[in-house]
Amino acid sequence: MIGLLIQDNAYEQDIRELLMSFYPGETYAHEIKDGVDFYVQTRLIQKEEDGCAASEEDAAGQEWNVGIALWEQIKEGEAAGCSPYFPVPEGLEDFHLASSSRGYSDLSDHSETKNVVKQLFYRMLTERTGHELPWGSLTGIRPTKIALSRLEEGWKEEEIRSFMKKNYLASDEKIDLSIEIAAREKMLLEPLDYDRGYSLYVGIPFCPTTCLYCSFTSYPISKWKGRTGLYLEALFKEMEYVADKMKGRPLDTIYFGGGTPTALPAEDIDAILTKLDQLFDTENALEFTVEAGRPDSITEEKLRVLRDHGITRISINPQTMNQKTLDLIGRRHTVEMVKEKFLMARELGFDNINMDLIIGLPEEGLEDVRTTMEEVKALAPDSVTVHSLAIKRAARLNTMKEVYKDLKITNTQEMIDLTAQYAREMGLEPYYLYRQKNMAGNFENVGYAAPGKACIYNVLIMEEQQTIIGCGAGTTTKRLFPEENRIERAENVKDVEQYISRIDEMIERKRRLLSEKTIAI
Repeated sequence: MIGLLIQDNAYEQDIRELLMSFYPGETYAHEIKDGVDFYVQTRLIQKEEDGCAASEEDAAGQEWNVGIALWEQIKEGEAAGCSPYFPVPEGLEDFHLASSSRGYSDLSDHSETKNVVKQLFYRMLTERTGHELPWGSLTGIRPTKIALSRLEEGWKEEEIRSFMKKNYLASDEKIDLSIEIAAREKMLLEPLDYDRGYSLYVGIPFCPTTCLYCSFTSYPISKWKGRTGLYLEALFKEMEYVADKMKGRPLDTIYFGGGTPTALPAEDIDAILTKLDQLFDTENALEFTVEAGRPDSITEEKLRVLRDHGITRISINPQTMNQKTLDLIGRRHTVEMVKEKFLMARELGFDNINMDLIIGLPEEGLEDVRTTMEEVKALAPDSVTVHSLAIKRAARLNTMKEVYKDLKITNTQEMIDLTAQYAREMGLEPYYLYRQKNMAGNFENVGYAAPGKACIYNVLIMEEQQTIIGCGAGTTTKRLFPEENRIERAENVKDVEQYISRIDEMIERKRRLLSEKTIAI
């Protein structure tokens, strides 16, 4: 157990995320008590003593101390009588930085203060654990956003490289990857109309089964057999509202995800795609992706439905090409089935097929990753998305820890590098990247694609450069206000029954968000 004693809660999430990067799966205490391995304390205090006060000539007229302390296990009695600033038990390390005209950081700025706190904390944790993180003190899920925003402002690559090294202590390899991807994203996004254009996400919250690591909104399709029409009825009502509200605006990308859309019967898939064609200008969209996802949900009939509706990109996701792992994680399909369904899609004319893989699955090591990449290379997909396993709160790996506590979960830089090597050998270039909390090895997810085969929607959802409207249970609508550089959200409920019964409320949430009168809170 780790103790967190934090004066300013504004930094608690950042500190907690760094702790989780070094100590995944640990629990936290917010008071001094027995049974805690070590404590973390931060304080942000305006100070006018010990020679730290700002001079009268300073414009700000104030200075700040940022203190962060990390110490070994202490008992309640030993902590009594500590100074009002920092307890000073044996082994305490603390740091103080002032903001003034003498060249220190301006710690009256929240963002800069956060970076200083994280840097100090990161250095202490690296000293305590003896290892560094590939992304340094950076815990955000969108590292490329840092590089992309600066490229758009006209920064040179060397300036961005220096900024990321100084502010986030990231490795050269990760900084280079961020800049390479940001440059590619910039080219992909340049033709889009951010002010008027939008993208559409249609969520299908059903799957054949729920995988061990999954935390997405999905329900076993078997429990909805014969009743999916109720979901479609509500979905169509929401889609009709969106089509009317966004009429006249260019629809750039469409993403049909979940769950597993192909878990639905072929007639339901056809009905949804027909409705989309009727309501929206799908013919002029830059791309239309459907997650075929689980090979055990794919049939020739369903693929023909997708082809007949002009779907430009599909994703067939094995996650791994090791049968023992597939059995363990509950995928309910075979390696041979992956190959069979992939080749079937090729024969039917699909020329942009993605494959999702997960690195760090239970009991897998470097040779298992090599086996997967060899099998994938032989199939020659048009894009490969490599995910590092992230165990979310709702996943069975987390909710049933005692059952799965003996499973070995490993992710290493060598494994990540191997996937990158294979992707480049296949002629695929990295084009988008994001990170998640609780990621094995503190790495990242990277999408690789052949030239001309990148998924623009994936870039848009990560870089938050466009309004994206979500329809369906568990989806999120993000409205972009370009002139104010801000985003506001409207969530749909996750539970399918609730979504159906409360569809008018979901539409009302969208109406408020998409109204021209929407203002910042």
